Amino acid sequence: MNAPTRPAPFLNVLVHDLSVAPGLTGLCVGYEREEWRSTQFATHILEWLSEFALKHSELSDLNSGNAVQMIRDAAKRVYESKKFKNRGEFGELFLHAAIRQVFNSLPAISKIYYKTARNETVKGFDAVHVVVNAANELELWLGEAKFYNEVTRAVRDVVAELQHHTQTNYLRDEFLLIKGKIDSAWPHAKALEGFLSSKKSLDEVFSKACIAVLLTYDSDCLAKYRKSDAAYKADFEVEIRKHYAAFAGKKLPDDISIHLFLLPLHTKAKLLKALDEQLKAWQTI
Repeated sequence: MNAPTRPAPFLNVLVHDLSVAPGLTGLCVGYEREEWRSTQFATHILEWLSEFALKHSELSDLNSGNAVQMIRDAAKRVYESKKFKNRGEFGELFLHAAIRQVFNSLPAISKIYYKTARNETVKGFDAVHVVVNAANELELWLGEAKFYNEVTRAVRDVVAELQHHTQTNYLRDEFLLIKGKIDSAWPHAKALEGFLSSKKSLDEVFSKACIAVLLTYDSDCLAKYRKSDAAYKADFEVEIRKHYAAFAGKKLPDDISIHLFLLPLHTKAKLLKALDEQLKAWQTI
């Protein structure tokens, strides 16, 4: 089955290196009229809301008659809190868009759909996607995202989560929860359920799995420039490689593939304001 219709690519992939382990992608929002494109990025990222927050069967039922209501419902599932500054859902949405755009993944479940109360946070991995590889086999892509303004803290916190979330007992519990959330109408439902079976060795699962990590931070490089020229792109890669080295030098799980997305910001506060304003506008359409 073809991937669901998705928004046109927006993020500029300025660094993409699959020759290293972990893999690395540096994503750039870009500039317009000498301004960092925070508002444009907020508009783009919310275009992913429907497939981020709705089940496969709901998306299949989306039509001109119910589209407004369903998009409104999707926006409300993210959060409706005035205390939005420390919420992480937008980081999960960035991660969702990054894996979809760069690796052509398919979202397996919408974890946010299963929140039992509005404004609660969802525990466990921040994304559950699959990638259909060249051999027509499913690869499981799990995700961790940190929507932070400080990169050292983002690296520290995500490494701690990677260490915890790859423990055998945690993974078995998480796989059981994921299996219970797979939409039976999704074309790859049976294959993924089998992949996550308790009968299957984690060694076999890990041979066809990847954890995608997305970190944001307020960037010194972005603060220096007003356009995406050659000097900017060169400095951007230097900064990305530096933070990648800090991440790759930590004690990471060594039996599963990891791919690091770095998304520098100018600044988190500016972007978060635009995101919150637009999300709340969608909630009242």
